[in-house]
Amino acid sequence: METKHEIIFRSKLPNIYIPKHLPLHSYCFENISDVIDQPCLIDGASGQVYTYADVDLTSRKVASSLHKLGINKGDVIMILLPNSPEFVYSFFGASFIGAISTMANPYFTAGEIIKQAKASEAKVIITQCAHVPKVEAFALENSIKVICIDSAPEGCLHYSELTSGDETKLPEVEISSDDVVALPYSSGTTGLPKGVMLTHKGLVTSVAQQVDGENPNLWIHNKDVLMCALPLFHIYSLNSILLCGLRAGAAILIMQKFDIVPFLELTEKYKVTIGPFVPPIVLAIANNEQVVDKYDLSSMRTVMSGAAPLGKELEDTVRNKFPNAKLGQGYGMTEAGPVLAMCLAFAKEPYEIKSGACGTVVRNAEMKIVDPESGVSLPRNQRGEICIRGDQIMKGYLNDPEATKATIDSNGWLHTGDIGLIDDDDELFIVDRLKELIKYKGFQVAPAELEALLLTHAGISDAAVVSMVNDVAGEVPVAFVVKINGSGVTEDDIKQFVSKQVVFYKRINRVFFTDTIPKSPSGKILRKELRAKLAAGVSN
Repeated sequence: METKHEIIFRSKLPNIYIPKHLPLHSYCFENISDVIDQPCLIDGASGQVYTYADVDLTSRKVASSLHKLGINKGDVIMILLPNSPEFVYSFFGASFIGAISTMANPYFTAGEIIKQAKASEAKVIITQCAHVPKVEAFALENSIKVICIDSAPEGCLHYSELTSGDETKLPEVEISSDDVVALPYSSGTTGLPKGVMLTHKGLVTSVAQQVDGENPNLWIHNKDVLMCALPLFHIYSLNSILLCGLRAGAAILIMQKFDIVPFLELTEKYKVTIGPFVPPIVLAIANNEQVVDKYDLSSMRTVMSGAAPLGKELEDTVRNKFPNAKLGQGYGMTEAGPVLAMCLAFAKEPYEIKSGACGTVVRNAEMKIVDPESGVSLPRNQRGEICIRGDQIMKGYLNDPEATKATIDSNGWLHTGDIGLIDDDDELFIVDRLKELIKYKGFQVAPAELEALLLTHAGISDAAVVSMVNDVAGEVPVAFVVKINGSGVTEDDIKQFVSKQVVFYKRINRVFFTDTIPKSPSGKILRKELRAKLAAGVSN
């Protein structure tokens, strides 16, 4: 519902028909007959090519086997994998039977993985044998089946047991457009990681907003090769590379992880045309000019950056490295399904765009900029909190109605916690962040999670974590710590204490000892004051 004085922004592109009634797998493979024998997945490491027919069939076999293992509609499987064909089969296998995939970073520590497996009530964990020790005991206690894609240690199943299923024995499942299909974890605007419920309708809408219609916002066609170097457990890669690529009938080139030389070799070898990146990849390209110049990157026609803001200087450097590519940014948030805005230079009939802008609001959606204090919607060129509304946004946080209510208001607007403005040409610029989240190379770090951990240390009485600007990572977490009287704990002690319990990007970069942590009367940490101290050059 729109109140009279609300100022609402929409895409420059016309709205389109979106088949929201289709389950996600049916939508992604809807035009499969046009590309049935074309490459769908290319495994960069082995050179193995899987056609659309292969991927569709294998996903159905996996679906049948998961059902045989007792996975039913609404059950959750955890995909704890780096980029691999098995990631794709597992995700779609679950979708075919109305089950839900929760994706986790395989490099998480045991504690981080178990927390997510517990919260999501995962019944199966699909992983590699190297990660089994992290989940073994937990899986045994909770009768969770562990399936490995490489070699299966004792007590685990091998992935071949899934791929040898009988695709003709798929259960008949009625999937409603409002059923959840993906459950990524995000810290939202504040607090600890929460399960983000993304539905079939939501993801179909988000993909259609990007690649469907006569003039798609992100023009991908069936002769394109998409580079998939970003981790599929991150919603940006899952949505804008895998799902968009499949819907468009393109080939998806899978890299297990980004490494500059293999990345350049594969781009040249397979004539990659679309590069969805994050600023650290852009930085690696900019910082390795001599290496980059040895390769032919002329096939690249679209370079998009997302997950964290890309500075104008970096944008300009990379523009010179990809002579034939349109370069621009998109803006997303897991809860928003995830794409809110996308650069119109990527459209089939492109628009002129400004450097530093992160696109224009996607089609079939509404955006407004509101004053964070008064909630009043603001006109062009005024800074406020970015809010979005449309069928693509999350259904809510799993088992957390309070956090859902704090993010999605009663009129269906999702509040992003990002401060931005929309200019006279409908372009969105992000200028600040209300939310507490720290973005390390596009990965989310929740201060609350690290603070809770620090408070378990015997020598610490209070702690606060904020972001510090870093040239390579964008932002790194630093801690302000109040010692317990008489405690001899050092900066190194604290850094090691944390690093043993968290994945690498959540490690504390610096520790500053202080007498008190500044707090509001309600007990909220005043992070602004701590960030001001950092800017002023605080020292121990």
